[in-house]
Amino acid sequence: MKRDSGKAFASVLLACAVQLCLVACGNPGGKGDGSDSQTSGNVKEEEGSSGEETGKEPVTQTITISTIDHEAGNANVGDYAEEIRNRIEEYTGVNIEISWVANDVLEEKNSLYLTDPKTMPQIITWGSTMTGNVVAAAKSGAFVDLNDYIWDSEKYPNLSAMSRDVAGNLTIDGKLIAVPRTRVIGRYGLSYRTDWFEALQEEWELEEPDTPEAVYKMLYAFTYGDPDGNGVDDTIGMEMTLYTGPFDIIQTWFGCGNGWAEVDGRLVPVWMQEEYWDAVDYIKKLYDDGLMPKDWASRPTDTWSDGCKTGKNGVFIDVLDSGKRIWQYYLADGTYTASVTDPGKAASMTLHGAVNGHTLATSGYAGYFTLSASTLDTPKKIEAALTFLDKLNDPEMLILTQYGLEGIHYEINEEGYLVDLDVEDKVLGANYTGLNQMLAYLPSMEVCNELIPLEQDEPTKVLNQAYADNLPYAIVNPALSYLVNSAAYSDDGAALDTQIAAARTQYICGAITREQFEAELQKARDTGYDQIIEEVNAQYQANQEK
Repeated sequence: MKRDSGKAFASVLLACAVQLCLVACGNPGGKGDGSDSQTSGNVKEEEGSSGEETGKEPVTQTITISTIDHEAGNANVGDYAEEIRNRIEEYTGVNIEISWVANDVLEEKNSLYLTDPKTMPQIITWGSTMTGNVVAAAKSGAFVDLNDYIWDSEKYPNLSAMSRDVAGNLTIDGKLIAVPRTRVIGRYGLSYRTDWFEALQEEWELEEPDTPEAVYKMLYAFTYGDPDGNGVDDTIGMEMTLYTGPFDIIQTWFGCGNGWAEVDGRLVPVWMQEEYWDAVDYIKKLYDDGLMPKDWASRPTDTWSDGCKTGKNGVFIDVLDSGKRIWQYYLADGTYTASVTDPGKAASMTLHGAVNGHTLATSGYAGYFTLSASTLDTPKKIEAALTFLDKLNDPEMLILTQYGLEGIHYEINEEGYLVDLDVEDKVLGANYTGLNQMLAYLPSMEVCNELIPLEQDEPTKVLNQAYADNLPYAIVNPALSYLVNSAAYSDDGAALDTQIAAARTQYICGAITREQFEAELQKARDTGYDQIIEEVNAQYQANQEK
């Protein structure tokens, strides 16, 4: 490895910066043309006058941000932690005060901030989709309406390129009240063990799993066809745990929506679609025929992928990146898994994605940032906070917050790729760990990932292609932006959704009949869901008429 790699790194960053400008805003002048906005965004308003008027240097604004601590108090600590923070402050032009909040108390802590807005950090990180207390706070004016600022592509070339659909999901009463922490939209799908499929393909007349029927046939063969060739009945088609997200994906294969769907000009929950019963009966058949574990409803999620890793099952239905990680497990030293069809090679996973032309889309984000209207009480303060969030998505900051310092935490090799030097050194890695919780990953996570010069292994290359292939087939939830503005959903929606999911589980496992399941659905409608449907559709129709 080369220690003196500054020139190589500078070339990488220059290329990355050009790419970002082309993708994000189509402005060949890039950020250099926005110097006026950067200056105004960094001036703290005090007793009246700017640095330009007094002849003094502008006062750098302090940004307070609460963000998630996944490291039990060990985020951004150690010998180089301060230097890394200083570099972030120098690049973004603000002083940063971070309040680290443990993930398991994040919602509780943030709710306390809402009770006293004047003590609220200027930027708050939320770790979930929009909840009722956030909606209520937004309606009372607790957060800045970002529509007035964020779409300015010269000032905010990264933030302004966010998806308008995702922005709609974070809009309350017409006000955009949050910056999303973006995620890949075409992330969900089906992955399966390639060598098992090849071993059984001819005998069991397997076809590529492009239809629910082909998936069933593959699962049956993986369960009863001895795919590992050991002569022992010790395999099962698909792993399943108490997390029922895979069932939501399977439902889309039959034409169901993502949570909600448009039917005859109205938005309805998927359990009101005719296709829903075809889907749940199909899942019930998978269960009845032994193609998933009988005790799935009590299995924890923390060992979910172990079945594929250890050769107990061959299909994983959820995020495609889990399929990639299973594949990487097969390749790794110490866990190397040989292919059953070619023992000289490692086993692999096929990241198939959509079935029958459908799969589930993500919401496009996982958590979000709100800006306090009480502590960011002038346009200049708001602009400084947005400039800070925007600049963190530049190539330099993406690398610094996720890989640390060149020559200490990483190097750039002769091919121009970033080489992580502290993969096994948790103490050294703690210098920058956690700072990525401040990243919005805009314009998109895909673009941000492309801006980091990492050499990709085969599973990662296949995953990125699978994401791209999946995107046209990913079904979005058409009601998301309306649900956050439904008072009835804020009050009762989460509890009713939980009740409906529990009834589906009982039906699949044979604990209740179809008639009893239908009765549970009607009960949900009578105790609040009909009101939710009416409120959602009132908004939907008003939007259609605009």
